[in-house]
Amino acid sequence: MTNQHPPSGRILAIDLGEKRIGVALSDPQQKLARSYCVLKRRSRREDFQRLGRIIAEQEVVLVVMGLPIRLDGSESSMTRWVRHYSAELVENLTVPLVYWDESYTTQQAHELLQERGVTQWQKRKEQVDAVAAAFILQGYLDAQQKEYDESGAA
Repeated sequence: MTNQHPPSGRILAIDLGEKRIGVALSDPQQKLARSYCVLKRRSRREDFQRLGRIIAEQEVVLVVMGLPIRLDGSESSMTRWVRHYSAELVENLTVPLVYWDESYTTQQAHELLQERGVTQWQKRKEQVDAVAAAFILQGYLDAQQKEYDESGAA
């Protein structure tokens, strides 16, 4: 897991859950994130294969993994589980992986879907992970842009 940020190309974000994987993609210019899909988890091997296919098909240059950090900044058992999963995932990837704090992204996703009129709980549950992944990715993209702007490179 690296801190290298590629200058262009699509970035994929993952909101990892015990039952589902939310996936979001950036545009090639790395300005905007959009929800892409929700994968129902089956086995790690199958998860890695499906994510690998998306990465290849979409020409992804970096993976951003949402990391659940407690409000006090400490790590939970879920954080450790995500790190362990990511360590296995990165062995199957051809692109680097970085972590990004996913605090409040699921809550933001629920609120956005409710605002958009998605009121059925089951329907919202099916979409929330991909929307949360988009919030994770947009946070990462915005932070990278801010860092770039502050470096005087703009």
